[in-house]
Amino acid sequence: MISIEDRQHAVQLIADACEDGSTLTAACDVIGISIRTHQRWVQTGEITADRRPLAERPVPANALTAEEESEILKQCHRDEFADLPPDQIVVRLMDEEQRYIASVSSFYRVLRKHGQLAHRGRAKARKSQPAPTTHTATAPNQVWSWDCTWLPGPAKGTYYYLVMILDIFSRKVVGWEAFLGESAANSRTVIERAVLAENIVGQPLVLHADNGSPFKGATLLEKLRDLQIQPSFSRPRVSNDNAFSEALFRTCKYVPNYPANGFADLTAAQQWVHGFVQWYNHEHRHSAIRFVTPMQRHTGEDKVILAKRHALNLAARAAHPERWSGDTRNWEPGTLVSLNPERNVVTEPVRMAA
Repeated sequence: MISIEDRQHAVQLIADACEDGSTLTAACDVIGISIRTHQRWVQTGEITADRRPLAERPVPANALTAEEESEILKQCHRDEFADLPPDQIVVRLMDEEQRYIASVSSFYRVLRKHGQLAHRGRAKARKSQPAPTTHTATAPNQVWSWDCTWLPGPAKGTYYYLVMILDIFSRKVVGWEAFLGESAANSRTVIERAVLAENIVGQPLVLHADNGSPFKGATLLEKLRDLQIQPSFSRPRVSNDNAFSEALFRTCKYVPNYPANGFADLTAAQQWVHGFVQWYNHEHRHSAIRFVTPMQRHTGEDKVILAKRHALNLAARAAHPERWSGDTRNWEPGTLVSLNPERNVVTEPVRMAA
């Protein structure tokens, strides 16, 4: 239970924050209480102790009796039900014994209450996936993302394999190659060429990939350590953890001149990908980087270009203010890009004595 002194201290902190320009919602979030709780604390003009935990609460009319709870436990302890979940037990009792004791949720509730809710059966219990690791880039060549996709061959069932490396800050394709097969050795060739092309040998770098075998080979991981590259991997069966590469492949396969009917041979595939990468890096105005090209963003030219666009918008608004209902378009260059950013920023609430 929170003491009266702690409540008074919390209310005073919220008042001070609001005087400094904070909203009541934000201040309450930092403290760790809801707006309704704050209102209840201050609505009478004085802060009193919370009497809700001391209130007498009647037993719900639909609550299970002690005998019914005991019967639920008894049924769950039967040998023939030892490996069955409650939903299976309930329907078997109904079908085989014409009995209905309680709902499936009631079975779960009683088992949980008595500490007997555990995974049954030989199959492994389901595990929740941990949150993906967040990597943040504030400049080019800090965080790269790579992946492999197939390109259709001349006949049905034949494919070539395209490996691409993308700088998540600038969206520039920093390395690529198409191969006849999918292997860690081929991936190693691509990363070595990319590091040399960008002249970042020995510089710290995060390289993110999915859990595909071409990116987890022992010799490849050893080469990454030699190059001082930190490998990062997506969670199993979660494609969204490598969203930058997935988006790049979608762009690649949906451009108008993509040969959907297949490439004649590996050389034709390599030539087409070379043309796509040149277009993507030097001509494509990328929506995620204020519609500049990845190469302009990679080299820093985007700052001058975006400043000129901003000046043009200001001049246009000054010439015809009646056509502008608000501010001009945001042409500020982004300064931070995150791979798998945290969805909610968790703020430590103010500690109060219990």
